[in-house]
Amino acid sequence: MNKQNWAGKIIGAFVGLFAGGPFGLVLGFLVGNAFDQMYARQESPSGQRGASQNAFFRVTFLLMGQLAKSDGRVSESEIEQARFIMDQMGLNEKQRLEAIEYFNEGKSPHLDLQKELQYFMRAVGHRGSLIQMFLEILLSMAYADGQLSLQEKYLLDRVCRTLGISALQFELIHTRVRASQEQFRGRFNDQFRHSHDEIKIAYGVLGVKEDASDAELKNAYRKLMSQHHPDKLVAKGLPEEMMRLAKEKTQEIQTAYDKIKKARRKK
Repeated sequence: MNKQNWAGKIIGAFVGLFAGGPFGLVLGFLVGNAFDQMYARQESPSGQRGASQNAFFRVTFLLMGQLAKSDGRVSESEIEQARFIMDQMGLNEKQRLEAIEYFNEGKSPHLDLQKELQYFMRAVGHRGSLIQMFLEILLSMAYADGQLSLQEKYLLDRVCRTLGISALQFELIHTRVRASQEQFRGRFNDQFRHSHDEIKIAYGVLGVKEDASDAELKNAYRKLMSQHHPDKLVAKGLPEEMMRLAKEKTQEIQTAYDKIKKARRKK
């Protein structure tokens, strides 16, 4: 199968999911296409580009299968999550069959996890954004049934050690993914509309603890705003579609920061 451009589609889909639920996921998927076009122009040689995208595709579905099976059985919600991801990637029948094959191969207790992760690292290198997105995808699968089991946590720890991700780095990614999911669920669940729950989620979006000082809070806010600043992304030559997503993300960060500041003024 020619998996050229699938790394961008996966990345775009999950960026969109964390930014705005299923609607954002569709937007993110379109952004992923734009990302791939830009990526194809900028990266050389083309053979290396294809290798990294193939590795991302293969190892992503292998590890999704491994995570789903890690606690002994694959739940219906985990199967639905895998299908949902394939649907959002727009896989045709042949591509879907290959993704399912990787997913099923990943369920095997004989999967050489270390070998696959080393293959992933050789192909992807030290591109932090790709590694972070890879972990976000795995976390979304781990939380498909609503909770992170001990077996899933152990497997993710192994993945992080192999990829050179520190416990602190992983916890930051974990916190943001969990907060984004809660924020999305909160739109349809009155429980999460309680003021305290909203503030707790806002801290998660910024990746800081509730007892962080005002200075720490401001530093986290400024860092995230700088990373997603549309003008800076434009300067890097990213397409207009990515700018729209960046603006959505900065709005999410701004909203979280404003909620926390308002809550602190009331104390």
